[in-house]
Amino acid sequence: MVTIEPTLQPQNLLVTPLHLGPGSRVRSVRGFAWAPEALAAYAEATAGDGPDGRLMVVIDEEGRGDHWERHPADEVIVCLSGRVTVLRGAEPSDDSADSVVLGPGEAVVNPAGTWHTVDAHGRARLLTITPGPGSEHRPRFRAGQGL
Repeated sequence: MVTIEPTLQPQNLLVTPLHLGPGSRVRSVRGFAWAPEALAAYAEATAGDGPDGRLMVVIDEEGRGDHWERHPADEVIVCLSGRVTVLRGAEPSDDSADSVVLGPGEAVVNPAGTWHTVDAHGRARLLTITPGPGSEHRPRFRAGQGL
């Protein structure tokens, strides 16, 4: 079960993301997981914030991203450690995407409606500030394709 609640205690953003809402309101997202039911519960709990709501989470990455995504509002990706390449384009395609390489302390904004994916060069840690409702995802690899 996902709960959205105020917090004044330290948060481990690898486990418990923060929801940034309208009016500079910040709440803890307890029970969050990268699973369909938890994502749906999060979207339902924060639906009233519309496009002004953002999920702030730290993610450990390694290797090529397995999906493309795009959001109805701008997203920020900050590289905390390691090195990543962010691929971005009008379509979810490695062939037509532009690339931006980020190292520690560097950030990029993915504009609203831009398809993007992230490839990590070894291990990397990212901070993302992502709009939730209305995001789309597409698999990056077809069945039978390898990384």
